[in-house]
Amino acid sequence: MIERLAWVTTRAARGRDEDEDVALAALRRAGVEVDVVDWDDAQVDWSAYDRAVLRSTWDYPDRLAEFLPWLDRVAAATDLVNPPATVRWSLDKHYLRELEAAGVAITPTVFLLPGEAPSWPDDDFVVKPAVGAGSRDTATYGPEDVEVAAAHVARLHAADRAVLVQPFLASVATDGEWPLVYLDGTFSHAASKRVAVPRAGSVADLFAEETNAPHEATPAQVAVGDAALRVVTELLGTPAYARVDVVRGDAGEHCVLEVEMVEPSLFLPYAEPAAVDRLVAALVRPGRGATAG
Repeated sequence: MIERLAWVTTRAARGRDEDEDVALAALRRAGVEVDVVDWDDAQVDWSAYDRAVLRSTWDYPDRLAEFLPWLDRVAAATDLVNPPATVRWSLDKHYLRELEAAGVAITPTVFLLPGEAPSWPDDDFVVKPAVGAGSRDTATYGPEDVEVAAAHVARLHAADRAVLVQPFLASVATDGEWPLVYLDGTFSHAASKRVAVPRAGSVADLFAEETNAPHEATPAQVAVGDAALRVVTELLGTPAYARVDVVRGDAGEHCVLEVEMVEPSLFLPYAEPAAVDRLVAALVRPGRGATAG
């Protein structure tokens, strides 16, 4: 029985997680004692908790040298959700190659390791780091912006960060993205998300501004999400929670933009109340680590 749970955040994210209030209230109604704690708080005794749940550790991309060893220390002291192997796989978007190799439709992506020279699509495109969160260090460009885009890539490479270059899909401007939320490996609910990614600029805040709304996922969207989760489950076991962001390609097909299993926003305010109950069930289920990698 999970009696005491650490809801893990970071100082800069305090009060900014839309999921937090509704999820914590539901966990406490279920009889779980919950503390909201910062991942880098040296005073936290992780062994005092039955489980620690990564929720809004949104500064981890800038602090990987601290965050990755911290994952292992906490997992040695308590049950960490999602577990370190799943988190490590999900935080680096090179996993898109594995999804594509398994037959999952993905957004067309070119990967640039430090030292590799970029080539640019003919139309608008996106530059982002392979390890990133909240659309920080992500920007859109056009053919007229290639010098600025090259400087963006050079800056990330100088920090020893790999880069993704993707076409800016026309549907993103009109339809946005569709985050599909999975709890215990099963599709739970979806939302509609529009992200204010800067044009040839940068995100100054912890995350880019979003406009979100409820969304009823289509069978085609869920099919793509299910395909991605099957790959994840075969590789890593069933995650307690996952989010597959789906977009529509220029040929009309649905494809995966990313799979988020580190600290994904779960869009609970835009879902039916039963979604919160499903999250609670996923978080309090005994034996999590045995099936989660």
